[in-house]
Amino acid sequence: MKVRLRSSHDSHSVILISAFCGSRMSNFRLLLAEAALRGVTEARARIFGHVLNPTGQPSGIKILRKKLIGEKVAAWYPYDIKKDDPLVMAREEKARLSKLEMQKRRGKAAPKKGQGRRALKRNK
Repeated sequence: MKVRLRSSHDSHSVILISAFCGSRMSNFRLLLAEAALRGVTEARARIFGHVLNPTGQPSGIKILRKKLIGEKVAAWYPYDIKKDDPLVMAREEKARLSKLEMQKRRGKAAPKKGQGRRALKRNK
């Protein structure tokens, strides 16, 4: 595992710290580098409002970050006056019942439930 640190005053100097060295000093530097990197990552997440996910497992944050679109979709459809005015619904119901009555007189109305063609075939 290699960690790269860049010095702030000299951008050309790059210190490579290797975990495979056996000396205590390099292990200590590696621990310091990891701690500094972790601290910078946490600070960046706090500053920019990101969610820290060190394990890299799926968390669903991407979906929760999206804007809600329910109000936009609802705005596509015009306001329904039937909700407010019961007389409109009563008028439509009367028209439906009168149409059904005319169909019954002509013998064209739908049969009652359980009295259709399929039920008649079963009873034979």
